Amino acid sequence: MANCDECGADENMPYQCQRCGHTFCADHRLPENHDCPGLNDWNDPDGVFDSGFDDSVANPGGTSTTQGVLNKVRSVGGPLGYFRGNAAYTLLGLMWITFLLQQLVAVFVGRDAYIALFTLSTANPEYIWTWLTSIFSHGGLYHLAANSIVLFFFGPLVERYTGSKKFVTLFLAAGALAGLGHTGISLALGEPSRVLGASGAVFAILGVLTVLKPKLKVLLFFVVPLPLYILTAGFALISVLFFVNPSAAGSAGMGNVAHFAHLVGLVIGLWYGRKLKGEVRVPNQLQFGGGPGGPGGPGGPGRGRF
Repeated sequence: MANCDECGADENMPYQCQRCGHTFCADHRLPENHDCPGLNDWNDPDGVFDSGFDDSVANPGGTSTTQGVLNKVRSVGGPLGYFRGNAAYTLLGLMWITFLLQQLVAVFVGRDAYIALFTLSTANPEYIWTWLTSIFSHGGLYHLAANSIVLFFFGPLVERYTGSKKFVTLFLAAGALAGLGHTGISLALGEPSRVLGASGAVFAILGVLTVLKPKLKVLLFFVVPLPLYILTAGFALISVLFFVNPSAAGSAGMGNVAHFAHLVGLVIGLWYGRKLKGEVRVPNQLQFGGGPGGPGGPGGPGRGRF
């Protein structure tokens, strides 16, 4: 017994797509019926239908052979096949690897290098690499764990309907714009800041899923069941209140959190969710192993985590 990844229907004899590796019912087993990420290959004569042999004979330059090798590497059974449909887990792994690198740099190189490599700051917003590295960097294990939970449970579900490439684009774009948004507002207010963390990106994921499936039941703190839209509205309200009233945020132990970055990420997610709505079909149930959580992560001294 399995559930169709497209419509959520129970299926005694499920079909597995050989292009994307997901499971479907009879109605959605064809690539064109579940918006398969590998569907683009069907229009590529060097992809699905080419063995990489015949065209290489006709083309001594070897272009088709190279393309054929690339197709095999990227296919479901190829070395890069794992990353198709698993971008959320790949990004999650990169977050933990980056956190380890942060500790090594801090210990063996020094604080200045740590700040220059991993934090997006009002002092040096021109350090373009930090627009991305700050997304994967985190200020502590609790901060990293909180964002990891969201990405682990929500990420694969959103990726299923955006495709891996669009999911990675959403994650990076939302994370970078959230960090830049917080840096920009800090500069406008004359308040120096340094930000790091993936919360802007995971709030975007939360926003997308809220639009697609607002009544999806999630467990707050893994205990309290409530609809997703209430969870999202609660996080949004907290972020607005703490951004407008920093003293209240400080009293709640959230004074060094980049709340404006949360709002930027959420707005991006809601906007992108609106674009997707009507183009995808979401299951009635959330299957854990790709399901929900809740974002967050408080900050530490001298930097804003988001």
